[in-house]
Amino acid sequence: MTEKITRINPEQLHETPGYHHITVVAAGRTAYLAGQCPLDRNGDLVGAGSLETQVDQVVANALTALAAARAQPQHVVRSVIYVRSDERDVLAAAWRRLTESALGPAFTTASTLLGVAQLGFSGQLVEVDLTAALPD
Repeated sequence: MTEKITRINPEQLHETPGYHHITVVAAGRTAYLAGQCPLDRNGDLVGAGSLETQVDQVVANALTALAAARAQPQHVVRSVIYVRSDERDVLAAAWRRLTESALGPAFTTASTLLGVAQLGFSGQLVEVDLTAALPD
């Protein structure tokens, strides 16, 4: 499958902290995951007030969703990370926690990190949206 995914960083663009500016996928099946939230199986928010705990729950949920699609983090071709903050240090902390997790390979691809004013659940601090190119 890796030959179907090409990640590119043109020399003319700025260096990145681990992601690629462009991800090209040869024709094939894709999976579009809904935004993965810091909710447990019962739909309850995990880690109220703790970015780290919420990131860990998002990682666990995303890994479960990818596995259900028969994909792994390295199959992710696009990610969008939403963090409820306008502080650069908070955004960087969320990025670090995600990239150092078992889901880390998902963030070596085309990725966007956004600070937002509000997310869907009361007390929610982070959400991750993933697209994966499914293996044959």
